[in-house]
Amino acid sequence: MRRREFITLLGGAAVGWPLVARAQQPTKVARIGFVGPTAADSLPERVEAFRAGLRELGYQEGRDIVIEFRWADGRYERLPALFNELVRRDVDVIITHGTPGILAAKQATATIPIVMATSGDAEASGLVASLARPGGNVTGLTFFNPELAAKRFELLKEILPNLTEVGLLLNPANPINEPIVPAIKLTAQALRLEVHPFGVRGPAEFEGAFAAMAARRVGAVVVIDDATLIANAPAVARLALQQGLPSSGWPDYAVAGGLIAYGVNFPHLFRRAASFVDKILKGAKPADLPVERATKFETIINLKIAKALGLDVPTAILLRADEVIE
Repeated sequence: MRRREFITLLGGAAVGWPLVARAQQPTKVARIGFVGPTAADSLPERVEAFRAGLRELGYQEGRDIVIEFRWADGRYERLPALFNELVRRDVDVIITHGTPGILAAKQATATIPIVMATSGDAEASGLVASLARPGGNVTGLTFFNPELAAKRFELLKEILPNLTEVGLLLNPANPINEPIVPAIKLTAQALRLEVHPFGVRGPAEFEGAFAAMAARRVGAVVVIDDATLIANAPAVARLALQQGLPSSGWPDYAVAGGLIAYGVNFPHLFRRAASFVDKILKGAKPADLPVERATKFETIINLKIAKALGLDVPTAILLRADEVIE
């Protein structure tokens, strides 16, 4: 072997050895903190959609990422402690959903990135500075509640042309109500509907709220998207049916026993949230990632409930529906 070849070989080895050493170094496992305002078993499809989104992006739990779950079991007052615990554990990114959860996350940390899997009117509720330029450490996905409520009112009015009084079931513990309820009332006025809000913080207050609706003689009820109400959709739908009230809510609500559903596809949003987590883990800053508005909406009609209520659903609505439950 010539001296030059030997030196070249040594030089190549010297370059190669550190590369081999670097390749053998273990890759950092990213820690994702996931906080749900409801119970652990309440939203399995959405959690699985988030996990599926991460898998589609090449992540494998246990190898590339670890997800630390925390659940508030519908008790929003527990949220601050759950987020503070994740902050102490120094997770790389936090994901949560719903205005109460996102606000609690913001109060817990101004440095750890926060991804909103879903949020109602993120800008109006002060979660971000603007959708295009969120600023701070929060970004993710949002939808516009007054638009959803307006469509639910329209569908009820189309089925019940003489409808004039509508109950609005909401969780007063959710800060999103402050900016959206006035907007919802304005949209209802255009349909000549008077809206009456009824607040419930949990299942123990459901029966009282529906008794109050019966006393007020509302002709139907619209349920506002809230983590606690979503997790208890079957109970809400059952009470509406017992009171003889046509009811409308998010897509899962009709499946749970409501008459009509119009709203965003929540599993789709949770799947999209994985892309925000991916970008952040690769170095992007939340302030530089515009908030995305929901673009996929669904209309579902439950004809079983319509029959139980003695209602005929116009053919025009059935033809527009994405799903009809018979």
